[in-house]
Amino acid sequence: MSSAAPVILTVNGTEHAFDLPRDTKLIYVLRNDLGLNGPKFGCGLGECGACTVLIDGVPARSCVVTLKTAEGRIVTTLEGLGTRDALHPVQAAFIAAQAAQCGYCLNGMIMSATALLARNPTPSVNEIREALRYNLCRCGTHVEIIRAVMIAAGVAPDATLAEAAPS
Repeated sequence: MSSAAPVILTVNGTEHAFDLPRDTKLIYVLRNDLGLNGPKFGCGLGECGACTVLIDGVPARSCVVTLKTAEGRIVTTLEGLGTRDALHPVQAAFIAAQAAQCGYCLNGMIMSATALLARNPTPSVNEIREALRYNLCRCGTHVEIIRAVMIAAGVAPDATLAEAAPS
């Protein structure tokens, strides 16, 4: 336990106080203390994107972000986007496009796509690829993931994906 003042985090709209060392990685607090299983522990190095959350609307790797860095900022996890009865449009689009195979990367893909669409509501295929390029998927559902982001953006994915295909 720490003798310093508690770390205050706002996660999914709720403020929490933690009496933990400020260098504790955010993913451990999210998963172990708050029971939020959206962020997955992947590589632990900030390389794979499975643990991606939004901090003040910007994608961040919770496995390398410390409590000190997140303190006073707004943290949103997959659980904070929507509910089973009222899915976030990106979540609904991933389901509609069947953009999952094993599902391990999906948290990061959905969080990164959500941030992209918040800053650019109608991205091109290349802009989607750029926004998701640091989220690794080993199952090969890349086309479905891009299609899901386009569906969430309200863009007709099939024609656009065909135009963007390498020749």
